[in-house]
Amino acid sequence: MSTDLPHLHLDHLPAPDAPALGAATDAGHPPRILILYGSLREVSYSRQLALEAERILQHLGAETRVFHPHNLPMLDRVPASHPEVQRLREWSVWSEGQVWVSPERHGTLTGVFKNQIDWLPLEDGSVRPTQGRTLAVMQVSGGSQSFNVVNALRVLGRWMRMVTIPNQSSVAKAWQEFDEAGRMKPSPYYDRVVDVMEELVKFTYLVRGRSDYLVNRYSERKGDALARALAEQAGAVEPQ
Repeated sequence: MSTDLPHLHLDHLPAPDAPALGAATDAGHPPRILILYGSLREVSYSRQLALEAERILQHLGAETRVFHPHNLPMLDRVPASHPEVQRLREWSVWSEGQVWVSPERHGTLTGVFKNQIDWLPLEDGSVRPTQGRTLAVMQVSGGSQSFNVVNALRVLGRWMRMVTIPNQSSVAKAWQEFDEAGRMKPSPYYDRVVDVMEELVKFTYLVRGRSDYLVNRYSERKGDALARALAEQAGAVEPQ
């Protein structure tokens, strides 16, 4: 549990009750959360918000990884065997939940952020790097508050077949909300970030151990049965 959260009223944020939220088949380890952000700037408020979210998640008992996209090539510029692409995909498979943070640029998310999602396939053989995982979305803006990016991230999350939690965070005039050390100042914006991370951990406990069942679809079961029947007719597999 982190003690490096000076703006947090710890008596109002107990650790999530894992036994109350976990499935009977729960793995028992801390929730595994991958954090992605969408800026390469030296002073990046989306990165600072991502790192603040990481501190809160660690306080709540989660195991976290932050993917830094500085060395990730543009999609299709290199093969998928590139080490950074492989690391991103492996970390996505490792995760049980994710946090996506992007600045708003030209009314939507940045190319830096979208490039990370574009490198994540819906399927890779029998592995689905994002399906069934929980997702929290947040954005930072240089001006007045906007929800363009979180709305766009929700569309992406749905396309990637993720369980996007109801709460979200949009930090307006982000340059005012962080101190010189890159730490988020106390404010209603900070409180909302805490709310979102707390909700993400709770939803992750609820979903993990059940995700395979939750995303088990009629159309896919039907297609698998048809493929099996054709394979049996062709003598490729033994009849069941």
